[in-house]
Amino acid sequence: MGGEVKRKIATAFTKGNYIVMDGVASVVTDIQTSRPGKHGHAKCNIMAVGMVDGKKRQIVVPGHDELETPVIEKKNAQILNVNGDMASVMDSETYETFDMAIPEELKSEVKEGVTVVYWLILEDRVMKQIKTG
Repeated sequence: MGGEVKRKIATAFTKGNYIVMDGVASVVTDIQTSRPGKHGHAKCNIMAVGMVDGKKRQIVVPGHDELETPVIEKKNAQILNVNGDMASVMDSETYETFDMAIPEELKSEVKEGVTVVYWLILEDRVMKQIKTG
């Protein structure tokens, strides 16, 4: 399955960027860079929230460290059936079938036969929107 990442220097991250923290794809909510004396290295204090679990995480790293940023694949899938908060879907390219949680904001629109856009982030699949047109 997914799991593709790219590397990026710590000081290049900004608020809203995606980062892999503790093995979890997260969104940077705040970053502070401190510049120490002449011979020290800048330190980055990065705060982020997990994209799937919603947990807050924080790391402090030297500014020249390379960190991982997840490669997010945007894919389409067709809803095969809905069972409560879960939907059985079929990927539109690979025809692979799997179950996916339905986000609260899409529950009224997710119905059999509808095509949705989902993101493949590391090992997680997250339904993002209803595909129209």
